[in-house]
Amino acid sequence: MDDEPDNRRIFKIALEDDGFEVDAFNYPIAALSAVKANHYDLLIFDIRMPIMNGYELYEKVKKIDDKVKVCFLTAYGEHYTEEFKTRFTSSSLADNVSFIRKPIMLDDLVEKVNEIITRKYNQ
Repeated sequence: MDDEPDNRRIFKIALEDDGFEVDAFNYPIAALSAVKANHYDLLIFDIRMPIMNGYELYEKVKKIDDKVKVCFLTAYGEHYTEEFKTRFTSSSLADNVSFIRKPIMLDDLVEKVNEIITRKYNQ
């Protein structure tokens, strides 16, 4: 989930080209309505989105599936990086939460997603 349609489309294509099955949504509410327990291996949320931010969406998703891995995306600098660290690095949830700073090369995105998914199955 990225708030920019072009990014969303490009990320989806790159991940699908690497063999991932990808659902992409325009709005957080649509993404939330698709979440079911044990349905997704990884959810990718832009932090800054309309209606609710990625952190708020994450809190709602965790009530549906508390085991799903989540990766946050942002292009908005240190404020979000520090908030991410405050929310998750000292938390027991840290193993299920990752962070990607945009811009990101598509190969790096695919590599990061593979790393997160592999970590899930090796736990």
